[in-house]
Amino acid sequence: MPAKSKAQQKAAGAALSAKRGDTKVGELQGASKSMYKSMSEKELHDMAATKRKGKPEHKSAS
Repeated sequence: MPAKSKAQQKAAGAALSAKRGDTKVGELQGASKSMYKSMSEKELHDMAATKRKGKPEHKSAS
């Protein structure tokens, strides 16, 4: 599942880092913390690996 915004991609990258043990889970906040709990490492990798070109900074609330 590709990321829909740059912010979502960044959160997925932070959660993936914690999932792999590179950063502490306690350092996660907000969306990255919930992604860490609810998504597999493969799902996080797929979302974090999304190309950034053409993505909005934040997804619109529509």
